[in-house]
Amino acid sequence: MTSHVDIQTRNMELTDRIHDYVIQKVEKLDRHLAQIENVRVELTHSKSARNAADRYTAEVTAHGKNLLLRAEERADDIRLAFDTALDKMDRQVERYKGKHYRGRGDGRTAADVAEPIIDEETGELSPLVARRKRFELVPMTEEEALVQMRELGHDNFFVFYNAESGRVNVLYRRRNGSYGLIEPVIG
Repeated sequence: MTSHVDIQTRNMELTDRIHDYVIQKVEKLDRHLAQIENVRVELTHSKSARNAADRYTAEVTAHGKNLLLRAEERADDIRLAFDTALDKMDRQVERYKGKHYRGRGDGRTAADVAEPIIDEETGELSPLVARRKRFELVPMTEEEALVQMRELGHDNFFVFYNAESGRVNVLYRRRNGSYGLIEPVIG
């Protein structure tokens, strides 16, 4: 078991049943990652929550040497909120283990494993920048750049000279489907 489990509550009473439930579930975290030294669980009840699904909040924080993981969830039942937060914590533990423990297994760094790229024509190492592209920047507005981006089929980004600001801008598609605009400023 982890060396210390601290359970705190706000606006609710910590019953023995909930205490035992939390301890039993938190003990399983230590099996997955032995580095966890202590776990802090904060359970909160909010009577005036706008949504019934946000009435209970469970926050789980795991501390260890060079380790800090935190998960928070809300639900209409304290056990559901805690279980969901613990599921999030499990995913974070797996991600942490993947980054720190799993590797090639032979102790070599990525630089050692990567094969050098040799130019077939000259037989020499190829440069770090594999391709350079030059194009003429035509002044246009943001709306014209968006139309141009769609017409050219550039799904991720489009570089253009903004006629309104007189600067080079980058129009890009965000994960949610909307667009973003990068306006570099020389400092």
